[in-house]
Amino acid sequence: MSGNIQLLSDTLARAKSENRAALIAYLPAGFPSVDGGIEAVKAVLESGADVVEVGLPHSDPVLDGPVIQTADDIALRGGLKIADVLRTVREAHAATGKPVLVMTYWNPIDRYGVERFTAELAEAGGAGCILPDLPVQESAQWREHAEKHGLATVFVVAPSSKDERLAKITEAGSGFVYAASLMGVTGTRESVGAQAADLVRRTRATTDLPVCVGLGVSNARQAAEVAGFADGVIVGSAFVQRMLDAPDEAAGLVAVRALAGELAEGVRRNA
Repeated sequence: MSGNIQLLSDTLARAKSENRAALIAYLPAGFPSVDGGIEAVKAVLESGADVVEVGLPHSDPVLDGPVIQTADDIALRGGLKIADVLRTVREAHAATGKPVLVMTYWNPIDRYGVERFTAELAEAGGAGCILPDLPVQESAQWREHAEKHGLATVFVVAPSSKDERLAKITEAGSGFVYAASLMGVTGTRESVGAQAADLVRRTRATTDLPVCVGLGVSNARQAAEVAGFADGVIVGSAFVQRMLDAPDEAAGLVAVRALAGELAEGVRRNA
């Protein structure tokens, strides 16, 4: 069974052909429950997101700020297993036909088994993985299995990344490049800042892969700003916050649908 890296590439190319950035949403699996999390992922895909990253909750999420940490804790306390993450990918992709990736730290995959995880992610219809803490120089085993199973390997670059380092990262990656807009953890920000535009420019000088910007985008205005210079706009904490603020799961779904619609309009504002 081959994964959906081609679907991911085609989706990003289609957005570019429409003269707009792609909208990439992030939601953790198992939050607020396994079933509720599946419905939330389906909701954002049905309401305007082109791609979804399904987070694999981890007890030591070094890149994630307090909002996503709170959601991860709820999921882990609920007994979330990797099988539930894969089920989330399978059901969201089957329901929408859109590309679904997993965003995960390396330790859970290492413990689960690289071959087992890549094979099962491909079988579930996954498009690939975003691996924020896997160093490129230690990624050969992962990339071998990901390529064998038709999965993208998305690496994260940061404003601190030197040009030589950017070239090594982008050469090893596939699918797209995740450009962190600033130094720090995930969370909403008042401004995404000029650092992000400069990072996209420097990253594009090293690769033909789409460059998608995350960390800090929370509303249509910011989505439009980032869409002006990036190939994709990644939004996570804002979706999770809407779910946390909702009095129940049904209200949470209404809230994330509304936000996905607003952001989808934002990435099209410059088209």
